[in-house]
Amino acid sequence: MSDPVSAPAPPSLGRIFWVFLVMGATSLGGGVVGYLRTGLVVRQRWLDDVTFVELLSISQTLPGLNATNMSILVGDRLRGWRGAVLATLGMCLPGGTIMTIAAFAYSIGGDDPWSKAFLHGIAAGAVGLIVVVMVQLGAKVLKTFADYIFVLATAAAVVIFHVQVPYALVAAGAVAIWWHRPRRKQDGSDPK
Repeated sequence: MSDPVSAPAPPSLGRIFWVFLVMGATSLGGGVVGYLRTGLVVRQRWLDDVTFVELLSISQTLPGLNATNMSILVGDRLRGWRGAVLATLGMCLPGGTIMTIAAFAYSIGGDDPWSKAFLHGIAAGAVGLIVVVMVQLGAKVLKTFADYIFVLATAAAVVIFHVQVPYALVAAGAVAIWWHRPRRKQDGSDPK
């Protein structure tokens, strides 16, 4: 009789800190979601796409930055509260240090045309990364025509009707949960 395949061992606490430190130091602005997916799903294989989207959904509905919320959730999932603390420190330490330096530099020369050009370029790149991640995850997570309707309705609520994001997410989530609820089969038996 052969041995059953065992689940891979969780990464060490040091590895968690290092991976999140590198991601925190090399990710930029709004593109961090795509960068997190590449790091956690593709490179490290700590999560699959479905789990990533589930954790991202939680991260986006809670107060705070997505990257920080994701680091807490992923660190906890991998190694409990110690993993959550080290992942959060790794993610936040580079950004906090760089933002302190940037704030000082901006106070000295923030009106400089080169500074403004740099910020516009970074913003354009971040939007591009968000679009790429949206397409990649959408192809894997959105399974039915109704799923696409929920996405479009949520976007329309925010962009066209100016509904605040938390309200739009709660409303869309409630309707989507109702729509995807387990239903009884025609013969009256419980769904599995």
